Amino acid sequence: MSAASESKSTPDAIPEWLEIVRQKVDSLRYGVVQIVVHDARVTQIERTERTRLPGSRESAP
Repeated sequence: MSAASESKSTPDAIPEWLEIVRQKVDSLRYGVVQIVVHDARVTQIERTERTRLPGSRESAP
């Protein structure tokens, strides 16, 4: 069974993993969302968030 046929029970169904990715991206300002696939199935979703500090070039002498 493929990931596409397994995740779609109706034509308009959104796979659960895709909704999780959307939530992670929506709550992320700077960073990376990584999807891990094993045997054609999404098995893990990782999120790494970065904190950007204001540039200090203007305040340096």
